[in-house]
Amino acid sequence: MKDAEPIRMVDISQKAVVYREAEAVGRIILKPETLKAIKDGTVKKGDPLTVAEVAAIQAVKRTAELIPLCHPIPITGIDLNFTLGEDHVDVRCRVKAEYKTGVEMEALIGVAVALLTIWDMVKYLEKDERGQYPHTSIVDIRVVEKLKG
Repeated sequence: MKDAEPIRMVDISQKAVVYREAEAVGRIILKPETLKAIKDGTVKKGDPLTVAEVAAIQAVKRTAELIPLCHPIPITGIDLNFTLGEDHVDVRCRVKAEYKTGVEMEALIGVAVALLTIWDMVKYLEKDERGQYPHTSIVDIRVVEKLKG
């Protein structure tokens, strides 16, 4: 058996500071009745999209605390966008920084936390008679664009 390699954070000290930008997307599948409650503003906990936006912004800024080998990055901009469909909410998160490493993980964390926050706020509407979530899922989280320089 080969000795395990030590865990290391990548050394970026010699890299130049350049403009970085990344956009990630994801989707939560919900029941049409749940989407109606979001649109009508009748969700018991409040507006899921507003809370998800704040949660995503907080999460983006704390990515290095959540992903062990990510570098802390001085974020200069975060843009979130929510699109409601008949059976889903799409989330887009664009993150900007001027630093030595990219911001893809920050954008992915923003999308993931926004989607999880939406789930948390509407879960009472999504449960079936057995307390399960047969219609609810988070899907297609991915980076759609990365810019450098």
